[in-house]
Amino acid sequence: MKSKKVVSSLLAGTMVVSLFTGCGAQDASLQLAPDTNTAADTTPADTTPAEQTPAENTANADTTPTYEEQTLKVAAFEGGYGADMWSEVVAAFEASHPGVTVELTVDKKLEDVISPAMKAGDYPDVVHLATGREAALTETLTKEKALLPLTDVLEMTVPGESVKVKDKIIPGFLDTLATNPYGDGVTYYAPMFYSPCGLFYNAGLFTEKGWDVPTTWEEMWALGDKAAEEGIALFTYPTTGYFDAFTYATLSSAGGSDFFNSCMTYEDGIWESDNATKVFELIGQLAQYTEGTTVANANNDNFTKNQQLILDNKAIFCPNGTWLPGEMADAPRADGFEWGFMAIPAVNAGGSGCSFCWFEQMWIPAAAQNQDMAKEFVAYMYSDEAAAIFAKSTAIQPITGVSDSLEGDNKMFYSIYDNGATAVMGGFASTAPVEGVNMLDTLCGTVNSIVSGDKTVAEWQAAVEEASDKLRAAME
Repeated sequence: MKSKKVVSSLLAGTMVVSLFTGCGAQDASLQLAPDTNTAADTTPADTTPAEQTPAENTANADTTPTYEEQTLKVAAFEGGYGADMWSEVVAAFEASHPGVTVELTVDKKLEDVISPAMKAGDYPDVVHLATGREAALTETLTKEKALLPLTDVLEMTVPGESVKVKDKIIPGFLDTLATNPYGDGVTYYAPMFYSPCGLFYNAGLFTEKGWDVPTTWEEMWALGDKAAEEGIALFTYPTTGYFDAFTYATLSSAGGSDFFNSCMTYEDGIWESDNATKVFELIGQLAQYTEGTTVANANNDNFTKNQQLILDNKAIFCPNGTWLPGEMADAPRADGFEWGFMAIPAVNAGGSGCSFCWFEQMWIPAAAQNQDMAKEFVAYMYSDEAAAIFAKSTAIQPITGVSDSLEGDNKMFYSIYDNGATAVMGGFASTAPVEGVNMLDTLCGTVNSIVSGDKTVAEWQAAVEEASDKLRAAME
């Protein structure tokens, strides 16, 4: 399971495409040292000389500039892509930036490694750590206004190239609460490593049975009835955490982007609206088509048993992200198995399917000592050189034309938006903590109870609206 997988404990913090564990309020007492910079003060104490600005560094492609000797501290989360890619990217950055030494920290529990020093006022210059993790370090610094704005990075020229950062990033990634957490149009999180989410299935089974891949929910229910006659369930899910991406895509399909944003910002009555009701009832109906053992195995210990159901042709569809094939690479499978991937079908007749896109985030603490070079490093993340290194570990950067360079299953996965699916990004607006209220746990964690029949759809919908009401007043 990639670290995104369990999101049931996310405390209505700013979401990301990430791919990572849920967010709690741990370490919420983290404070900046009294003498550190504020988010509004973007002038570092130790700057790169003016004659060595990033734009001028790339002005002459045939000349490798030299820099004032300095050490850049980079801290990166070690997710399912591994640590080696970070070492290789750092080596390439150092080679293209003579005089700069990168002190790299990569760890699966990055918060535990860097938080003690940060509390003492010793901050990394660059941090790769997504929102939506249990320790909630990124959310904590966001709420403390302790991050450096990155809007000017978007205007920088990508090191070694002649294009601006903003022009390399796929459209849509910079217009979301997952990059602009305060909703003020200012970017604080740089988008990294994206993964389209959708429904995975065995394309070989469709070929064998002569079935058509459904594009509407009416076709889904018809397929579910047909498959049931052969002892095959229509649906399963690894854990209820996967219903965040599923529900976000379905909400957007039901009411469009404005409706989705209203849901994410706790608009009064939004979860009782007709569009929201469509989504609750749709998931309630899907529960009737869910494989019987799913709930018992929908946990951190046994989630792969649910994923195995589609490899064994015991269930047809499973919501997941592009890491699934790698995660199940060594698992047994039915003869003729072939990965298939599709968007969530359109809720309304004539609409298009939707695919929620997770992505991770990189940011610069406002207290970073080498802010100019930190920005240079962030800009370098969107270079073709860096993207190629990351791609070898299947970590795909959200840069234009990236699907053209991919092969095999990855090309199929990352072409989903080229094939008509609408991209959905973002998540719940950040709020101050509200005791006893966990929006994602209420919205997604309840699905097990819907599938088991312990709760009704009406009870679920009322609980979500109640949680939204409580968080609206605490929205920052």
